[in-house]
Amino acid sequence: MESARLPFTFARDNQVALDGAALLIGPEATVNGLREARRRAAAALTPTPLGAVEFQSALARLYDDSATKSTDTDVAFDLEDPDRPGATRDLLEDATEAPVIRLVNQLLRQAVRAEASDLHLEPHEEGLRARMRVDGTMQTVFDRRDVPARRVVSRLKVMARLDIAETRLPQDGRIALRLGGRAIDLRVSTLPGHYGERVVMRLLDRTSGLMALDRLGLDGDQAAMLQRLAALPNGIILATGPTGSGKTTTLYSLLQLADRSERNILTVEDPVEYDLPGVSQTQVNADIGLNFARGLRSILRQDPDVILVGEIRDAETALVASEAALTGHLVFSSLHANNALSAVVRLRELGVDNYLISATLRGVIAQRLARRLCPECRTTRTLTEQEARLFTDHGLTAPLQLGQAQGCPACEGTGYDGRVGVFDILEIDDPLREAIDAGAPEARMRALTGRHGSALFTAALARVATGVTSLEEVRRVIGESA
Repeated sequence: MESARLPFTFARDNQVALDGAALLIGPEATVNGLREARRRAAAALTPTPLGAVEFQSALARLYDDSATKSTDTDVAFDLEDPDRPGATRDLLEDATEAPVIRLVNQLLRQAVRAEASDLHLEPHEEGLRARMRVDGTMQTVFDRRDVPARRVVSRLKVMARLDIAETRLPQDGRIALRLGGRAIDLRVSTLPGHYGERVVMRLLDRTSGLMALDRLGLDGDQAAMLQRLAALPNGIILATGPTGSGKTTTLYSLLQLADRSERNILTVEDPVEYDLPGVSQTQVNADIGLNFARGLRSILRQDPDVILVGEIRDAETALVASEAALTGHLVFSSLHANNALSAVVRLRELGVDNYLISATLRGVIAQRLARRLCPECRTTRTLTEQEARLFTDHGLTAPLQLGQAQGCPACEGTGYDGRVGVFDILEIDDPLREAIDAGAPEARMRALTGRHGSALFTAALARVATGVTSLEEVRRVIGESA
């Protein structure tokens, strides 16, 4: 198992180590460490939990006392001393800076392999913390005192073609990478802080965004409804939800349905997240004045049939999108709103007249992403009386048992493996259209549609009833009032 041995500093920081077929787990083992150990071993492992002292002794035994001399230079650094001579020079040109480059590459590889959506680097008083968001939750990669935070940030700024001399203002950039033939796009954002610049990177796998409707997590009726909406000749179809809820993936899937040889499809996005074959995609560029509204106006002169607007975030974009739908175009876009009916209220807040909303809005997709229970370790428990009543109050039959997360090596101790979409799709019918035109409040529209309570929460409860996810996960992601 020597070839599968983890680097010493990785094993030390993540509290995991491989000892033959045994997986040694320290008291502060990280999810990232467990995942990497399983990947390297490529075989069944026997988890062996150890106390702090036992784990350190095991490390010393496995690495031949390298705990004190560190043979792995990937993440081994001297403490940064701002008072030492020459501290202000550009160390990126120094040969001794190679460990910084290797650390950054290692971090990016770990994030891509873990299918993280974001990677955070957070300088603090005692060093640098690296965290990544996997399946919607934050996981610590390392939190160390001996990593030179300023050099790591500078390396990333160089890769993103940002001004490394400017540390007082936020900056945004982009890094294009490849890993195993996969094209990875990193959107880099820096923010000045008390202990240095904080860096957040959004990871976009440009080849993984295209999904068939059945893979999104839609049931048969919902998939049929989306196919019907995508076949419309004109109107607006909106996807709503918070950041990271899968709106862009859903919109791209809708574009696939509409992508026919006789239709001209164009998009204006910020950023262009995934490559769509046969679709003309335009990147928003605020630095030269190319915003969503201006890009959309230009697209309308390109004889489009179907238009995707990445996001409606201001009054001008909302108005241009509505006018485009009114003049015979099918427009897909995303909007930040808590639920399907709230999208109507949000459009009103952006200044779109009621008659224009009622004339153009065809459907709204509200969605969230909930983590799936790990099939290897999921357990069940009996419902409480209050939980059973929760199902019946939402018009569902209470299941006999509820799925519950436990945690095992297969899911790195989280109890979950992957995510599933939860959808509430609202089709605008004639009674609702008349209510929107009359300026009816959200409560009145709820009564018309029969949506008493949260339709999105009801859809999530249906996932719980079939054992796909847990009630605790649904409450974390959606709550009971979304």
